[in-house]
Formats: sequence, structure tokens, C-alpha cells
Amino acid sequence: MNRREAIRNVALLLGTAISASTLSALEGCNPKAPDNYALQASETKKILAEIAETIIPETTTPGAKAAKVDEFIVVMLNDCYKAEDQKVVLDGLKKIDEASEKQFKKPFVDLSDEQKNTVLTAIDKERVDYNKRENKKEGDPTHYFQILKELTLTGYFTSEPGATKALRYVPVPGKFEGCIPYKKGDKAWAV
Repeated sequence: MNRREAIRNVALLLGTAISASTLSALEGCNPKAPDNYALQASETKKILAEIAETIIPETTTPGAKAAKVDEFIVVMLNDCYKAEDQKVVLDGLKKIDEASEKQFKKPFVDLSDEQKNTVLTAIDKERVDYNKRENKKEGDPTHYFQILKELTLTGYFTSEPGATKALRYVPVPGKFEGCIPYKKGDKAWAV
């Protein structure tokens, strides 16, 4: 199984669909693509880490920061996404900070966990409305928060902490058992 198949399987496991821009990124990784240095700026990495940790916070399992999801997002955006999609994400990060400043008079990274949740919940509602709009056209850009959520989930559940602590994990699988009883609250299996 290659990385693309594993990521698609994780998406299926999580019951989510992957956007066209993420799928095209997985199909077209180009390690020789020029780096977008704005993505590598420390301020960008800080806000990405906070967004990812708000989406997957530390609980009884490690959160997105422990899995270094922000680094995964930067690498994926730099190596696999088109310049237009990178710009959509960078502009989206500015919009997140603007929404934070407007509502709480502070940048996103300085907000409390509850305030971060409030900001991202409103942006996620905006993402849902954007995806359900009636005037959609072929080639419209993917909503920036869609890309950020997908990369956060993919980065987390393909990381060691995500695959071994948040999911059930068998390092050396045994025989195939097609019907294993499910108990409410059981973790999903890592792939």
C-alpha cells in the first residue's frame, strides 16, 4: 500500500470525503516544486499548530501539536498543492486572524481554547455554507478551512501518536477476522 492509498483509507475510515484539491495534491506530489516561504514562516507555523490543536485537542490521547501536524501541513502544502491552493490557505489564515481580532481584539494564537473554538466553529459554518451554495462552478477554489481540516485529520491519523494512541493499533496483524464485535465507544482501527 502506498501513501496515497493509506490517506484515502484513513478518509474512508473517518467517514469523510476528501476534497478535489487534496486528492489532486496527493496525486501530484512534486518534491522539486518551489517552496512557498510564507508557509514556512514561524507565525504561519504557530497559527497552523493552534488551528490543528483546536480541531484535535489533547485529551486522554495526544493532540495535533504532539503529532506535529503543523509541520505535516506545511510540507504537504509546499510539496503537493498548487500555488493557487497555497494562496487560498494563506489568505484563509489571515481571515482567521481577522475574525479573532474582530470578535476578541486578539490574534488567534493568543485566544483561550474556548475563544478559538468559537472562531473556528463560525468559520466551519461558513465552510459548510460555501460548499452548499447553489451557484457553484467547476474550478471554484476549495474553502481554505476544508483544506486545513483535511490536512489536520490526515496528518494526525497517519502520525505515530494518532495511529497508535487515538486508534486501535496492532503492530503485527494476525489472521483476518471479518466480523469483530463493536462496543459503543471503541476506537477505530489504524490502517
